[in-house]
Amino acid sequence: MHFVDILVSLVLGLVMFGVGLSLTAREFKNIAKNPRELGVALAGQLLGLPVIAFVLTLLHPSLPQEIKTGFIILSASPGGATAGLIAYLFFGNVALSLSITTVNSFLTLFTIPLVVNMALGYFMGHQTELVLPFWDTVWHIFSITIIPASLGIVVRHYRTEWADAVERPARFTMLAMLLVVFVIKIFAGESQGGTSLGVSDFMTVLPHALVHNAASLCFGYFLMKWAGGAQPSRITASIESGVQNTTLSFLIAGTLIGNQQMVIPSLIYSMFSFFTACGFCYFANKSDGVQPPVNF
Repeated sequence: MHFVDILVSLVLGLVMFGVGLSLTAREFKNIAKNPRELGVALAGQLLGLPVIAFVLTLLHPSLPQEIKTGFIILSASPGGATAGLIAYLFFGNVALSLSITTVNSFLTLFTIPLVVNMALGYFMGHQTELVLPFWDTVWHIFSITIIPASLGIVVRHYRTEWADAVERPARFTMLAMLLVVFVIKIFAGESQGGTSLGVSDFMTVLPHALVHNAASLCFGYFLMKWAGGAQPSRITASIESGVQNTTLSFLIAGTLIGNQQMVIPSLIYSMFSFFTACGFCYFANKSDGVQPPVNF
């Protein structure tokens, strides 16, 4: 891992610890008693998102085949580590967000090879023996999201007064830290783990990536609304659909497949998806009468 990747992982771990301070075990018990919303969100991610990505690539025939394949890989890697923070800031169902991440960390180990091989066969005319490193992938997801959040829940249980005292200032600190590492990630050199993308990459991929992101956010929100989910669950489903696990898609495209062109969609997508998800949640809450729109 490069320096920037290590820094991002550490900051995300601290962020998820802060998110965990706002949760109790009771919220997860409620999800276990009524798993309908969890099932709807997972089905939407694992089935709906690849279909959306495939349809959008067909509507944009001028995109290079490698870029199209990269978008399919991105769609098959749902639920980025920052999704829990956005759900926390914008009154989403945070327990549902972490539950989706937990279950997805196992399911995508089997769904991703299937979806990616279909994309390789259709767009590139070949397939590959794609097998995700099971324990490495699970450990990466758990170490950044589930374990820090679980520690936060334990701290709240045993030190409730302390958790209440630090929760509010922690919100500002977490957001500021995350913004700093995003800036570093965008502008750092490639040797340090930054993007180092050229202008031509942005001009080609960014418009499609924005449409892809908007479609994913809307799909998650309205799917949960159609299923009868409450506003917090709609917010969470939208975030989990629109904020992808770009680190996992980097691994698949750049390392396992070894095609750096396929990495470009995920790189560009990672630069703005956090901010567009925040904007979507702001206006979705505002239209539903949720005030104030941000949990500060």
